Amino acid sequence: MTSHRMTSHDAARSEIRRLRAQLAERTGDLQRVKAEYDNYRKRVHRDRLAVREIAVANVLSRLLPVMDVIEQAREHGEVSGGFAVVADELEAQLSALGLESISEAGKPFDPQVHDALWYASSDDVGLATCTAVLRSGYRVGDHVLRPAEVAVAGPPALDSPRSRQHASPAQLSYSPPPDGAAQRP
Repeated sequence: MTSHRMTSHDAARSEIRRLRAQLAERTGDLQRVKAEYDNYRKRVHRDRLAVREIAVANVLSRLLPVMDVIEQAREHGEVSGGFAVVADELEAQLSALGLESISEAGKPFDPQVHDALWYASSDDVGLATCTAVLRSGYRVGDHVLRPAEVAVAGPPALDSPRSRQHASPAQLSYSPPPDGAAQRP
């Protein structure tokens, strides 16, 4: 009888081990499914934000000509009365959607956000600097909708006798190709 009792006791232990293993397997499956679902939700949320940002950027890009007209009207003193209220409200709403102007004279030239339409050498600046904004640029977050078109003043060209006096040996060794394509060898 002891052997029968042990056998049923062993069988119960074996069944408990089997059930625990099955529970651990099902728990692992459930945790994986939950992790996959959480990742799916996060991905869908990111995708929705990206689609929203693209849609907002597309709409804002289409409104840039309107902003140009308002800016020109302001420069000519033609924004007054009801039109001034509409222009101010439009600018406020576009700003609330994340539209930012990239237009500021006196800032260092940045080819990521500026298009240089005019360049002049100047001894007054140590690096290329935007001296005038010819057409405003705009961005939404880190995305540039339109670069600012600017006039730039920079140090004198390296090939001038005056600049050669102050240039380092590394600067003197570089000469742009004659076709104007400024590429380093």
